[in-house]
Amino acid sequence: MIPTHDPDLSPTDHYLYLAPIRGVTDALFRNTFYRHFDGIDSAIAPFINPQRKALFSEKMLSDILPQNNTIKPVIPQLLHTSPEDFLTLAKRIADLGFTHINWNLGCPAPMVTRKKRGSGLLPYPDEIISFLDRVIPELTIKLSLKTRLGFTDKNELLQLLPLLNDFPLKEIIVHTRLGNQLYRGKTDPKSFGTCRKISKHTLVYNGDINSRTDFISLADQFPEVNRWMIGRGILMNPFLAEEIKGLPEESGAKRRERLYSFHKDLYNGYDEKLSGPGHLLGRMKQFWLYFISAFPGKEKAIKKIKKSTSTDQYIDSVKQIFNS
Repeated sequence: MIPTHDPDLSPTDHYLYLAPIRGVTDALFRNTFYRHFDGIDSAIAPFINPQRKALFSEKMLSDILPQNNTIKPVIPQLLHTSPEDFLTLAKRIADLGFTHINWNLGCPAPMVTRKKRGSGLLPYPDEIISFLDRVIPELTIKLSLKTRLGFTDKNELLQLLPLLNDFPLKEIIVHTRLGNQLYRGKTDPKSFGTCRKISKHTLVYNGDINSRTDFISLADQFPEVNRWMIGRGILMNPFLAEEIKGLPEESGAKRRERLYSFHKDLYNGYDEKLSGPGHLLGRMKQFWLYFISAFPGKEKAIKKIKKSTSTDQYIDSVKQIFNS
């Protein structure tokens, strides 16, 4: 059974999404995280690779299958730009019991954008509108969009948003960078404010919410906004959602104990799931690129983890971080 939790919120409530980060926030990570930390309300899954397969096997859809997501709600994300392929997969997802899917118009990865997918489609508003004109009348589930301010120019989104006003979208998630910025440089909250003025849809803020201070500053700027998406900030500080929700603070020792337990369960989960130590180490090294920020002053220790060529070396490097 798919968990559903999307209540009508009062202006003082805040709904927090876990952002999709490819290669990191898969179902195993999400479930492990939920068992150790609170505050996240639901997640958008990393996008499903476009495939010309009518049935989409369970292996291809394993990350979103209901039996693999029993703790918190998950929203499948599609990257397709072919209306027919999009509708085929959307129907398959609806048959699984989902009521909400997300269309990715924000991915900045060059291998995606050069195919005019993700944020690479934002310079072509007519193609986006033509796609939605074809898709929405046949959808049986709600559709949201995840986007950026543009690919090379923030005016791209400003021109697109008024064209979207007549479509029955659930919401639009706006990462406040350009696609060609990737994840570099500053976000642009001011442009998010402009987007809110010209869009009739519910907008979700996304981009560099890395601390409770960041969140409070943005919440003060946008008091009417109560839906937020956090990605790297959660990976760097797994307690961030709890801090934002005002859950009771714990001692440093207790927090470190929880981090250790979380890492142990995550490592063991991937050890069981992945084939061979090479895949395991690759996945955990990717995770530590963010997780090392949970250990201020230990940033140099990531070098030992990166250089680990065996699980014994990896475990020894991790122990040094936790025991110091």
